[in-house]
Amino acid sequence: MLSQARPALGALAAALLIAGCSLAPTYQRPDAPIPGHWTDGAETSRRGAADSPAASAATTLDWQAFVTDETLRKLIDLSLANNRDLRQTLLNVEAARAQYRVQRADRLPGIQAEGTGARQRVPEDLRAPGMPAVQSNYQAGVGLASFEIDLFGRVRNLSQAALQEYLATEEAARSAQISLVAEVIQAYLTRDGAQQRYLLATKTLEAREASLKLVEQRRTLGAATDLDYQEALGLTQQVRVDLERIDREFRQASNALSLLVGVADVRSLLSAYPSTGTLLVQDLAPGTPSELLELRPDIRAAEHRLQGRNASIGAARAAFFPRISLTGLFGTSSTELSNLFESGQRAWSFAPQITLPIFDGGRNSANLDLAQVRKDIAVAAYEQAIQVAFREVSDALATTDTLLREEQAQQALAQTSAAALRLSEARYRSGADDHLRYLDAQRSDFASQMALVQTQTQRQIALATLFRSLGGGWQAAPAADIEVSQPH
Repeated sequence: MLSQARPALGALAAALLIAGCSLAPTYQRPDAPIPGHWTDGAETSRRGAADSPAASAATTLDWQAFVTDETLRKLIDLSLANNRDLRQTLLNVEAARAQYRVQRADRLPGIQAEGTGARQRVPEDLRAPGMPAVQSNYQAGVGLASFEIDLFGRVRNLSQAALQEYLATEEAARSAQISLVAEVIQAYLTRDGAQQRYLLATKTLEAREASLKLVEQRRTLGAATDLDYQEALGLTQQVRVDLERIDREFRQASNALSLLVGVADVRSLLSAYPSTGTLLVQDLAPGTPSELLELRPDIRAAEHRLQGRNASIGAARAAFFPRISLTGLFGTSSTELSNLFESGQRAWSFAPQITLPIFDGGRNSANLDLAQVRKDIAVAAYEQAIQVAFREVSDALATTDTLLREEQAQQALAQTSAAALRLSEARYRSGADDHLRYLDAQRSDFASQMALVQTQTQRQIALATLFRSLGGGWQAAPAADIEVSQPH
């Protein structure tokens, strides 16, 4: 009996060998619709960073190296472990991976144990002479489920499309991780900047209250008017208003950071004072626009989807050709259950089936048109992802470049305002200047000091934005990463 089953097994082996022809178009990466260099201002910034001996290449710098502050690193680690939005994204990766495994399983024959038993009454005019009216039939064995011989690559291309969708989802998870890292950095910097401004406002309030006492003493002596006192009081009250506003911004930034990190109260993890050292790498060398194609996970995700749409065209084309499927069984068969496993009861069956579409009302043609249109949409989405990335990097380069010069100018202005305030206070105390000029010096100094802190915070946030727009240097594989064999 085994020798009789060999032709069927040989046919199955031959089918597996000849399967694999693919009707999918040969994939070619579309040309990147961006120039070979950054825009004028961004290119100047890029060259300046590249020429700096301390500049770090964004292509090799991961976020652990980009973030130099230990507290901020711990917060980012917590966010990657606790953030609910990221958890949902990683679960989507798991779902896409499971879907790919389901689709990949169709490329292999399904083998299962089978056992059947049937009793039936056969009419007299249909049964052979001497056969009983009630007949039984029992079978047991190993069966081959309906297995499609993939002559034209339909199953293979469906598996490839599922694989590319999984890989795109995985890249989307990397993009979400990069965005989360940048958001934590930005929230931390915003909170730190608010903390610095709050301390500055507190010191300014102390100085204003001391100045108010001085004006009150001079008014008592007749050297200052009631108007001078009211103006000094108004300036003091304005700082109190600013303090409450800054405190509100500080609390809101703390709440935002708590949400991102995934803990109830992030303040218990932070210092009561703002950071004094450098939090981030200050010089980034962005490389060339063409490197974005490999650095940005959103671009890689768009290309994976494009490759999946390309494979779907192959599956749609294969629907026009014959489909061959195989079913079979090897085991035992008997009319008596007690004799089912006796010697001589072995049995086998082999049933190939071929189907060829003749008329389907245009369904296959419509499916092919749909697959081709979806590929065109994927091409447009891929090109748009590249253009968006180019603009984001160009904007980030321009922002960091201008904010650096703005910070330098603001620092010089703050030094000038502080010197002017010291001179004005001395002249006011000596009676050489009136109170109005002294008040103007106080306003200017406070405004310039506040503006300096805000500009410094904005520049650090811009660095984080630049790092994210360059791909975030994500070197570690996400939690959902698995080894996937590429179909050939």
